[in-house]
Amino acid sequence: MSTPVRNPDSTSPEVMTKRAWWLVVLNVLIPGSAQVLAGNRKLGRFGLGATLVLWAAIVVLAVLWFTAREFTITLMTNFWMLWIVQFGLAFYAVLWVILTIDTLRLVRLIRAKPTARPLVAGLTVIALVATAGTAAYGAYLTGVGRGTIESIFGGGNVAEPIDGRYNIMLLGGDAGPDRMGLRPDSITAVSIDAETGAATMIGIPRNLYRVPFSADSPLLQEYPNGYDCGDECLISYLYTYGEEHPELYPDAASQGSTPGIEAMRDAVEGVTGLTMQYYVLIDMQGFADLINALGGVTVEVPERVVLGINGREPVGAIEAGTRTMDGAMALWYVRTRYDTTDFVRMERQRQIQQAIMTQFEPTNVLTKFQAIAEAGAQVVRTDVPQGMLGRFTDLAGKTQAQPITDLELVPPQIDHIHPDYAHIHQMVADATSPAEPAS
Repeated sequence: MSTPVRNPDSTSPEVMTKRAWWLVVLNVLIPGSAQVLAGNRKLGRFGLGATLVLWAAIVVLAVLWFTAREFTITLMTNFWMLWIVQFGLAFYAVLWVILTIDTLRLVRLIRAKPTARPLVAGLTVIALVATAGTAAYGAYLTGVGRGTIESIFGGGNVAEPIDGRYNIMLLGGDAGPDRMGLRPDSITAVSIDAETGAATMIGIPRNLYRVPFSADSPLLQEYPNGYDCGDECLISYLYTYGEEHPELYPDAASQGSTPGIEAMRDAVEGVTGLTMQYYVLIDMQGFADLINALGGVTVEVPERVVLGINGREPVGAIEAGTRTMDGAMALWYVRTRYDTTDFVRMERQRQIQQAIMTQFEPTNVLTKFQAIAEAGAQVVRTDVPQGMLGRFTDLAGKTQAQPITDLELVPPQIDHIHPDYAHIHQMVADATSPAEPAS
């Protein structure tokens, strides 16, 4: 059937201008429709079909997001699904380039009014960037995300909550040129209610003595009365001990861990009485990159902090008050030892950890996704499997909506040289028990 759009009066600039606007706008709103009306119908039907498939996929995804968010996140962080999404976005980018260029051909711009020609051409370029450009960039970011997930998260076991909670050991690895290997500078047990997302962060001092081990720990035979070797046997030294005795943990590598991390896991379980289902190791040397990728972190500094190392001249100071820190400043804030104690440093470390947790919001991540992904791949190691990403991402949203309970196992609450571990276990149990409902 012949229509004015397919067979217009090409001698009339008014008709051709109106037709040009219709075709360009239709190409933006319903890709493929311009070809069905005025060009190659086979190409148009293919473009329309692809458009309808995309709309249907978006609708299904939106419904799943509001009705089964955890499943949706798990699906969209699956390695093979990300391959499909990346391929699909690349396909639509190419398709929209073809349809837009063909639409510009169908417009017959030379027949439109001279004053309308640059406007029509400009809208076509904008449409090309908005559709094909966005799809191409989305395909690129999907590839970045897929690579990051593959490099950080493995395919380990999906764990069920223990007593209604997920427990994760968070280590800040402090490797440097003046150290023999890595030594955990920051040790935290994070316990999260599997239903509400309520989180408790348990700070463990790196200079804690006589750490006990559970009955199934291979360290128990060597140290049946706790980690006491007659010298300074601090909990942080167990990482090095584990690395020097890999025969204690022969399956560590196959489970996405290391003997040093497993030794620390046994120690943290002995201290807290909690089973650590997963670990996250953050390289403090690359810590600054992650914070810079986030755009900095904002913390409330309670008092002036001098930056430096005892015995050397200070290099600066951070004044009290609300401070937005870049990576370098945040790293100084958590590591400075000038005229301070390890226990004060622990409080500052926990401040930065909580600031990152609360400021790691979807809008912030999306706008800085590439930088965050690249930084995360460099500084984070974990045995959290891909299959748990949906669950933990959903819980993280709930955690951000409420205050985080902070339990610091430091003096005067405990004696770090002669600790009463039964008392510590009770403190942890109290801190991780569900809150009593309000009267």
